[in-house]
Amino acid sequence: MSGYGRRRGRNINHINVCVKYTIFFFNFVFWLLGGIFVGVGLYAFFEKWKGTGYSLVLNAEQMILDISIIMLIVGFVMFTVSFAGCVGALRENSCLLKFYSACLLLFFIAELALATLGFVFPQKVTGVLEKHLTSKLIEFYREDPDLQNIIDFTQQEFKCCGLSQSGFLDWSQNEYFNCTKTNPSVERCAVPFSCCRNPADINTGLINVMCGYEAQQLTELEAAKKIHISGCISIIEMWVYGNLYIIAGIATVVAFAQLFVIFLARTLEGQIQRQKSLWMH
Repeated sequence: MSGYGRRRGRNINHINVCVKYTIFFFNFVFWLLGGIFVGVGLYAFFEKWKGTGYSLVLNAEQMILDISIIMLIVGFVMFTVSFAGCVGALRENSCLLKFYSACLLLFFIAELALATLGFVFPQKVTGVLEKHLTSKLIEFYREDPDLQNIIDFTQQEFKCCGLSQSGFLDWSQNEYFNCTKTNPSVERCAVPFSCCRNPADINTGLINVMCGYEAQQLTELEAAKKIHISGCISIIEMWVYGNLYIIAGIATVVAFAQLFVIFLARTLEGQIQRQKSLWMH
């Protein structure tokens, strides 16, 4: 009977290899992804810096909207947290596992809070985005090539122009596109080519970057024949509502995956602690 009790104790208190290596391999993938994000972010940032003759000075607003800096921050967080998960699982380090599971729990709570705000107060969230993002994104359109590419991609994919309820008229906030009489730019009163309904030249198939010229001087009905006139935030909001079940399904799967990994990390941490208590006795 005593032999059975010893065997039973060993079975309960051993380190589960499946749990250990599941956490390790899961985090190893994200550790690599984090490293790639950091590498790409650094490359993009220094290419941009080099393009300005090493005189790039960013204020707080530009840093928040700079894609390369966002990639650096996201990559660094992924790299650090995943590294803690990898090493914590492989070396059976309970301190690193506690740090790892705490970070995942914070991410989960933050995601849950953002999702709740988005579903409970959609109009307020939309209003905040329009108020704080529109002018800055429009203003920095030509200052940041990465941001310009993302805005052009979004306008082409969602068939929209500008961000707010003002739609295509948002582009008057950009120094190159504004309609003031003192604006010397050849793009005065224009919108980017990505707003155009048919940006490609019929004969050559090449993008006609002048297709949005003088669009802001047209009435809405006239402009609608030539360009997309609705702001991207409202269009994306309608797209989200149209695909709500798919988005909710993906979000649920991601949430359960996070909770499952947190459970595995806490389980492994508990097994390690039990092993330590056996050694101390």
